[in-house]
Amino acid sequence: MPVQSIPLFETVFMRCTVTLILSYLWLRRSGQPIFGPMHARNLLVLRALVGFLSLFSFVYSIQRLPLSQATVLSFTAPIMASIAARIILREKLKIAEIGGLALSFFGVLFIFRRILTTQAVSGGLVKPGEAISLNVRGSDHMLAVLVGLFSSITGGISYCLIKAGANASDQPLVTVFSFGTLASPAAGICLFFFEEFVLPSFYSFLLMLVLSVLAFFAEVLLARGLQLEKTSKVANVQYIEVALTQLWGMGLSRIAPSFGRLVGCVLILVSVFYTMYIGPEKEMNDVA
Repeated sequence: MPVQSIPLFETVFMRCTVTLILSYLWLRRSGQPIFGPMHARNLLVLRALVGFLSLFSFVYSIQRLPLSQATVLSFTAPIMASIAARIILREKLKIAEIGGLALSFFGVLFIFRRILTTQAVSGGLVKPGEAISLNVRGSDHMLAVLVGLFSSITGGISYCLIKAGANASDQPLVTVFSFGTLASPAAGICLFFFEEFVLPSFYSFLLMLVLSVLAFFAEVLLARGLQLEKTSKVANVQYIEVALTQLWGMGLSRIAPSFGRLVGCVLILVSVFYTMYIGPEKEMNDVA
């Protein structure tokens, strides 16, 4: 939002509210039960609760960590999702899928390597009078890192619950609606108590609305993908977001090209395309 500074919880509230409204209208128009079938409601409530914890712990960490560190932590979620799917859903995790996840995560590390290294060594010497405040900042930083890891763990579990809820209700959109039902009022409460509301300009409001609609369709497609495919493969495809963001920024000259960024993007793209190559059709041929 280069035109206006919008509080983070206000942006989250806008996104969750648009998600709630659009998913409600879609379900009503298609004649589907709003809260899903009775046998799937416990799963949907659990999915909403875990997704809420993941989102708001991510908001906490991104407010207190450098953006690069928060981004790297958030992209451990696909790895957590694959581990959780192995434990909760009993999905088999092949060596090729483990290698794909590792390759994609190494790609993320390559992209942010220079920034992370700079932040790690930028502390320098500490004066005696600053030791206490530095210890306080260090403990706050460690807490933010732990909360970021908690966000990734709950995010990975949320992937499994989305898959289970979509399969149980036979409608992935219900999982999106259940999340919006909890997250939208929770974001509004956090905005009221922790941040000051900023009246957005017309252009800022339009940007927020467009991004919220795009986020809604991204959530629906993610839920549908998890319903159709193994969790580890869908999770690995999520890494393409980092590569496309970097390529987009370099194409618009907003990000300076570097060897690390290019290598990271190549690693992610190779991993994602390999994951797509060993998709369900390939596995069916192997079984046959």
